[in-house]
Amino acid sequence: MTSLRRVASVSEKTSWLVVGGAGYIGSHVVRRLRAGGHRVVVLDDLTTGRPERIPAGVPLVVGSSRDGDAVRAALHRHAVTGVVNLAARKSAPDSVAHPLFYYEQNVEGMRQLLEAMVDTGVRRMVLSSSAAVYGRPDDTRVTEETPAVPINPYGETKLMCEWMLRSAGAAHGISWIALRYFNVVGSTDPLCAETGGNNLLPRVFQRLTTGRPALVTGRDFPTRDGTGVRDYVHVVDVADAHVAAIERLAAEPCADVYNVGTGRGYSVLEVLDAVRHVTGMPVDVEVAPARPGDPAEVVAEVDKIGRDLSWKARSNLLDMVRSAWQAWRATSPARAR
Repeated sequence: MTSLRRVASVSEKTSWLVVGGAGYIGSHVVRRLRAGGHRVVVLDDLTTGRPERIPAGVPLVVGSSRDGDAVRAALHRHAVTGVVNLAARKSAPDSVAHPLFYYEQNVEGMRQLLEAMVDTGVRRMVLSSSAAVYGRPDDTRVTEETPAVPINPYGETKLMCEWMLRSAGAAHGISWIALRYFNVVGSTDPLCAETGGNNLLPRVFQRLTTGRPALVTGRDFPTRDGTGVRDYVHVVDVADAHVAAIERLAAEPCADVYNVGTGRGYSVLEVLDAVRHVTGMPVDVEVAPARPGDPAEVVAEVDKIGRDLSWKARSNLLDMVRSAWQAWRATSPARAR
């Protein structure tokens, strides 16, 4: 975890615009930045974000990253010195069905942000990227040097955003870090609970609390129990990675990408065992065919972020599942108690 004392010392000179700061991950990032003493303002169009997730005292600008004038106005008004960009559509299956929409939302939003930064003299950015840029890697252990070959438009848009940031950084002196998240789970507050229908834990909880078996897609992968293995990382650890990236950008120029994961993979059945342990409820399983293109195992190598940013994930699988379950139960009185 990053040093809050050091964060507080650099926050006197920096103010961060968190784009998408009313979303699931973004709201956790805002809270951790505030805990570290940073000045923060949120820009969010509230399509999926919720204003009640934003802590009291943090200004909210309701607007889109694709609205360059709104971005420039926010950068000017709040004397912003750095941008954290978490605004994106993020469903891989939806991106296959609606690729042009994803390019317009994610790529054009990034272009407008960078143009506004250049126009206003803001020269620092932390980009929310994704392990989706790796596609189906040949090796189960993924480093930042693993070839980026995305297999869906969502992953393509994330890689294109990295390319734009690299090029704009070189041309205009922008210092930047792109964080490639692996499978983000957990919560610290019911308001900030993970609600995405395509993510494993919300899908399991939804089926569990409505009396249906958990759906497992694929049981014949070449893994230890036949189910897919992924690197799950607590959203609070992801938020702390942003704090570490901001510390680095405040200290010296940077232009780099980092994996954000635990370095350990868990199978779907191991996650379901954790759900049984945390909830005390039986979890039946329904097996469905594997989704086309799903890799058997993808786990982050995290030596680089540990070495360069002094960051390491602190939460284990039970911590993640427990926090997600507590938030899930608290969000509706109709859910299991």
